[in-house]
Amino acid sequence: MADPTETTSVPDLSIDLAGIAMRNPLMTASGTSGYGPEYAHLVDLHRLGAFVTKAVSPEPRKGNPPERVVETPSGMLNAIGLANVGLERFVEEKVPFLESIGCPVIVNVIGHSHEDFCNVCARLDPIDCIAGLELNVSCPNVADGLDFATDARRLEELVHTVRPEVTRSTLIVKLTPNVTDIAETAHGAIAGGADALSVINTLQAMAINVDTWKPRLANRTGGLSGPAIRPVAVYMVNHVYTAAAREANVPIIGMGGIATWRDAVEFLLAGATAVAVGTALFIDPRSPLHVCDGLADYLTKRGLSSVRELIGRLG
Repeated sequence: MADPTETTSVPDLSIDLAGIAMRNPLMTASGTSGYGPEYAHLVDLHRLGAFVTKAVSPEPRKGNPPERVVETPSGMLNAIGLANVGLERFVEEKVPFLESIGCPVIVNVIGHSHEDFCNVCARLDPIDCIAGLELNVSCPNVADGLDFATDARRLEELVHTVRPEVTRSTLIVKLTPNVTDIAETAHGAIAGGADALSVINTLQAMAINVDTWKPRLANRTGGLSGPAIRPVAVYMVNHVYTAAAREANVPIIGMGGIATWRDAVEFLLAGATAVAVGTALFIDPRSPLHVCDGLADYLTKRGLSSVRELIGRLG
């Protein structure tokens, strides 16, 4: 008979993401949960390690015309076009709610130019509830969405320009997989002053309607996400970790098809410090919490006391 006084230690899931103290490694991926209220009635946001907002640009954006989302085998294509309310409405209408959610907030930032990124970051950095600013330089479904992310030198220049505007929060750069070698752009972002990296954004892709002989997306192409891209994302996280981030001590947020605790463990072993869930939210909004619970069980069964013992431990 088990000793009734015996207690089972609970593994420590907390991590530090370049100064952002997170109770666990799980966060939402940008663009999948709005600005918070859209998601809050479905899940207790307080249980997340961090909440990542949809994009914020200097001015409001309508995004692309429909159709903007297409389901694919083991994935999803989207060409939303970074539709958002704009900087001033975000500050006035969305920040008050974000101040109350009880977990770190990371804001996804977009722009067409250095000035755009600087202006948004300068306005948001002083806001206490915002723990991180994620530069989205890697969206494949807008005309100039990859201009910075596919050129390491241009990316370094952008991050270097934005860096002085971000003095309080953590500066994160979201990298695109749509390059020859993602380690080169990772080096560029780090050289420019990035505190952390998000790896990866969606893969540029297309679906065609064989009845009409036309693209299924009005934008023709979009970003592929979901389990279909997970092996690519795991590889790229590990490549960035071993070739650039580990030596520079820059943590990685891994993302790309995470739906289960096993997926999360893969990314952590590959070198990610935190993981973001995106497409799986459209199937089960509580999936980050299920992943978190499964991760805790896994650590207990392996006799590990902390999730940090998994980071970069790929043999």
